[in-house]
Amino acid sequence: MESDEEIGMVPEVGLQLAAGPSTSGREAAGGAAANAAGTSSAAQAASAAVARRHGRSPADKEHRRLKRLLRNRVSAQQARERKKAYLSELEVKVKDLEKRNSELEERLSTLQNENQMLRQILKNTTVNRRGPGGGSSAGGDSQ
Repeated sequence: MESDEEIGMVPEVGLQLAAGPSTSGREAAGGAAANAAGTSSAAQAASAAVARRHGRSPADKEHRRLKRLLRNRVSAQQARERKKAYLSELEVKVKDLEKRNSELEERLSTLQNENQMLRQILKNTTVNRRGPGGGSSAGGDSQ
């Protein structure tokens, strides 16, 4: 398994493979004709330029793969950081909402107690106005 540092390093691709053996049949045929003409290095350099231009050399493919891996690694790290920041914001929001909820529950309890007390006062006031025996009976049957 490669370490993060090894994957993070993208090697530079130079002309080190230009003089190496060719992999496509067209380049091999061109190289053989160039050898017969006595200009093998110029033909190989031209075929290497074509291979580089089309991204077909193994070194170029590896270079592109490593660059892609590095971009993916960086992108994944950024996504993890965004997720962490988002979760932190959510945690702060949860704490604020929990605090607000407890304040509202406390206020509700206070208002319910006040309402109950006012109802009791109203009940007592209504009974005192009618008098001690002034209930709702019309016939005067007080208890």
